[in-house]
Amino acid sequence: MPSTLPTNVVPIGSRPVDEAGPAAWAAVISLALAAFVIVTTEFIPVGLLPNITGSLHVSLGLGGLMVLVPALTAAISAPLLYLGARSFNRRWLIAALGALVVISNVIPPFASSLTEILLARILLGIAIAGFWTVVPALAPRLVGERLGTRATAIIIAGVSAGTVVGLPAGQFLGNAVGWRATFAVAAAVSVAVVIAQLVFLPNIRPAVQTHARDFGRVFRSRAARIGVAVTAVSFIGQFAASTYLTPFLEDFAHLTSGNVSIVFLLYGVGGILGTLLGSPIVSRSLVGSLTGAAGVVGLIVLGLPVLHPVPVVMGALVVGWGLVWGVIPLAAQVWLLKAVPDSPEAAASVSVSTMQISIAAGSALGGVLVDSTSLRAVFITGGAVLIASALIAATGGLRRETH
Repeated sequence: MPSTLPTNVVPIGSRPVDEAGPAAWAAVISLALAAFVIVTTEFIPVGLLPNITGSLHVSLGLGGLMVLVPALTAAISAPLLYLGARSFNRRWLIAALGALVVISNVIPPFASSLTEILLARILLGIAIAGFWTVVPALAPRLVGERLGTRATAIIIAGVSAGTVVGLPAGQFLGNAVGWRATFAVAAAVSVAVVIAQLVFLPNIRPAVQTHARDFGRVFRSRAARIGVAVTAVSFIGQFAASTYLTPFLEDFAHLTSGNVSIVFLLYGVGGILGTLLGSPIVSRSLVGSLTGAAGVVGLIVLGLPVLHPVPVVMGALVVGWGLVWGVIPLAAQVWLLKAVPDSPEAAASVSVSTMQISIAAGSALGGVLVDSTSLRAVFITGGAVLIASALIAATGGLRRETH
């Protein structure tokens, strides 16, 4: 690995597969670490939800805005950042986005109201949008096309690793030092990740100039349109349920705070394994990956309200949920990149907007249901929506893989 800041510029297609050495993989790992800290920051409030809402005297449904706001901001920002990025060096752009993550974690420890925290979450949403617009297209450029899916899987495994930390942090650190100190710890980790990016990422110029018409190219692809639809519905179901998993496990399964932390830890570990082990499955069949994973997760989520009197079974189901869900973000990213190979960053921008709008919609749906009906209704609805996404994938005309 280089001991000084790398200065080489990586144009598209310039790095042969056989030359993907330690420096290239170090760059990939730095991006995985960035994904880790972004997702940790995005989902820290899920584990801390009862703590934060109790401290600020707001309802659980209103507290769900801490998940909805960054997701909605990211959805709006992604196409704007795609167009604005144009000729920016990707190394410095990624570092700047990392700085926004740092700021978004610095504000909550000093916040006196939910409004102040939501302003910080807007900055986080901008960082999410830029990162997931630019980064998915970089993996093949760093290590070569043949290893591109593996590199993408490593980066997206950072998402599951973020879940490992982001959710249990709300239990372990929240109980030990309070939710404000938890955000302060996240700020320190964010600084370390930005430094790692500057050390290991090479200078990377844009593959192509960005234009608004690139979005039309994405939506003219039939495969891309259906992939977007499946992704949107599956993410709505996932985040309608997962946003409120902490109170569900505490209230329905009667798990202690410590046991919930252990379940979340295993959930995240399962997600990492699902993403990494799912890489060859995704390479073999994108359609099968999305259909099978969404269907299984839907059945698991539906089963939670039914099996809640048996805590051990509940815990096992949640771990299985993480394992199978880990396949879906990878499959969704790879699907769009392969569907529109000539405009990878435009495809990634559409992907991040779709995912984040769906996260916002799912969180909002869960918030409405939890405030107007019950936690049980949240999980029944989320499971049904996930199964619907599997049916769309299976019957929506996906007759061929996009290679």
